[in-house]
Amino acid sequence: MRPMPSRRHVIADDIRDKISSGRIQAHGQLISLLGVSASSPITEFLCLSHQGKSPHSLARIYVPHELAPADVPAESRCYEGVEAKLAELRPPLAEVRERVTARPPTPEKATALRISSALAVLAITRVAADRTGRVVEAALLVLPGDRTDALFITNHVTHEGTSGK
Repeated sequence: MRPMPSRRHVIADDIRDKISSGRIQAHGQLISLLGVSASSPITEFLCLSHQGKSPHSLARIYVPHELAPADVPAESRCYEGVEAKLAELRPPLAEVRERVTARPPTPEKATALRISSALAVLAITRVAADRTGRVVEAALLVLPGDRTDALFITNHVTHEGTSGK
């Protein structure tokens, strides 16, 4: 077995997150991202981050409803709060795919981030699957292109009972 990479998101200390969550039914691109049927119950976590007075990012994290934690504090850090709780309930991750694109914002995203519709955003789609190939999380992140610096750090770790080769 090959080593399992772990990913850590580095976030500035002065960023505040507001998190809300709710149960929804899978629809649109969520059906294909999560590999579920239409109307399957999923949980959505909406994270709006602010740096100072300016919106910094908008993230929507989707998980199958049975893997969703019930107790994520509304003022916790999105990746430190939600991701830590998700890791407690889901099987170990075997694969994480992240696609990064630059594009114009949708009107909804431009309003939420308080940016011009002419300013490009950095859009990140993250899909995580367990060893069986089941998608256990899909995240859609949008960051303003004029104030974004994304750094992804991957650490290679081995699972118990593997040689790490």
